Amino acid sequence: MSQLRVEKLQELIKQEISKMLLTDLKDPRIGFITVTHVEVTGDLRDAKVYVSIMGNDEQVKSSWEGLQSSLGFIRREIGHRIRLRFTPTIEFALDTSLDYSEHIQKLLLQVEREQKGSDHDED
Repeated sequence: MSQLRVEKLQELIKQEISKMLLTDLKDPRIGFITVTHVEVTGDLRDAKVYVSIMGNDEQVKSSWEGLQSSLGFIRREIGHRIRLRFTPTIEFALDTSLDYSEHIQKLLLQVEREQKGSDHDED
């Protein structure tokens, strides 16, 4: 497959799953979930959807379970909304990059506060 087609399909799947999460899924377990990235194999048979889930550990676990139970519905809807010869098998993966960036941000703010504190001590 051409790389351009794969990239377009990845973006289209990302948009469609995001819409489904906002409007179509009625599972009360599913909380605040963001689709961050989609990787589709070159033969368009498999799609790995990276999601970020906000909330405490219990909310994340509950949302993850709700998301896993809706896999069949999401795959079927992708098949209806995107015209492909084969609907890709969808697998969700937890994207922790937002958690990592939040951790880095906290560390930077802590260093900044410590530097301001040491500047005041020198005066």
